[in-house]
Amino acid sequence: MNLKLIAEIAKSLLLARWRQSLVAAIGVTFSITMFIALLGFMNGLNDLLDGLILNRTPHVRLFNEVQPNPNQPINLSEEFKNGHNFIQSIKSSGRRLEIYNSGAIMQALKNDPRVLGIAPKISSPVLYNAGTIDITGVVSGIDVMAESELFFFKDYIREGNPLDLKNVGNSIVLGKGVAEKLLANLGDVIQVTTSKGERLPLKVVGFFQSGIADFDKVQSFASISTVQKLLGKPNDYVTDIQIKLKDLNIAPAVAKEYAQLFKADAEDIQTANSQFETGSFVRTLISYVVGITLLIVAGFGIYNILNMMIYEKMDTIAILKATGFSGSDVRKIFLGIALTIGLIGGLLGLLFGLSLSLLIDQIPFNTAALPTIKTYPVNYSPMFYIIGIVFSLITTYFAGFFPARKASKIDPVIIIRGK
Repeated sequence: MNLKLIAEIAKSLLLARWRQSLVAAIGVTFSITMFIALLGFMNGLNDLLDGLILNRTPHVRLFNEVQPNPNQPINLSEEFKNGHNFIQSIKSSGRRLEIYNSGAIMQALKNDPRVLGIAPKISSPVLYNAGTIDITGVVSGIDVMAESELFFFKDYIREGNPLDLKNVGNSIVLGKGVAEKLLANLGDVIQVTTSKGERLPLKVVGFFQSGIADFDKVQSFASISTVQKLLGKPNDYVTDIQIKLKDLNIAPAVAKEYAQLFKADAEDIQTANSQFETGSFVRTLISYVVGITLLIVAGFGIYNILNMMIYEKMDTIAILKATGFSGSDVRKIFLGIALTIGLIGGLLGLLFGLSLSLLIDQIPFNTAALPTIKTYPVNYSPMFYIIGIVFSLITTYFAGFFPARKASKIDPVIIIRGK
């Protein structure tokens, strides 16, 4: 039968019961709207929470771990080489913390096409001296330019200019929690003491706030040269090399390769932050489950409406089949009605979902813990909209399939005889 004629008949039946059709389309629209808004908001929240850690975490970190030496002297002895040695209370060895030949390693990393950038770092435990009280903390010596470019360091500076670490000698950026304990203000000079008793006065040029309170209570930052001076180390002293890759997914393989190549410990971002990936996956899964449940509920509404339409249009279906329409043609008519409801409701749902997401994105969200966040986070990934419209059509197709199949099997003789 002519498809154009089938489409015209489907349109007539759809408009003849326009109120029921409108209710079904509204159900699909509401489901898609909430699906888009919920998924966008939840994934925006995931990006925010993970970003607090992942934005500050290198894809691969080279360092020297303090740990017991696995090769104990007894294992090297010819006399006991065939025996089983049971050694208890092994203490950590005096392994050097700095990375050997760090300059050559960083040059090799810069020449690696897989590497986006590198940022050297020195981590040192210190005591912040506040009168007669010593507060335990950590000072990180950083390359300010590399840290800002790769790990968004400047975005977490609440007060002051991060470039002052580079331009002002013997300067420090304090974590917000540390600054509150020391009652420090911009321009103040504080005393910092290392574990070996070396003391150095440092000028406060900024305050740092990551949004993680425990981190901000101990952490502070200075330039690499300042921390080298504080520790009494030479200019090539570096304890960490932070690596940002062009492809995050290759980090585990690259970490293993670098560990063997440079004879240092290497930790990839997936290993360091596996718990955050698990949390993100669970939150995203919940969002998809809720959204898909809404669409399935809307599909049952379309199913019921088409079922009622078939019972009310028995005469019309009988006449159509009596005049030459096959069961396949009747099935196409009712599937066309269902898909039209799904398409119109889905497109309107995408529009309203985008509007609702834009509205959420403008709602103020001010908290002292997250100074860089001003509004609620929303993710506008096109994939959510593609999934929404595709699932809308799939749901409405199956919602219309069974009523359409029922309509295609109606015997026109029985219906006409009954009238």
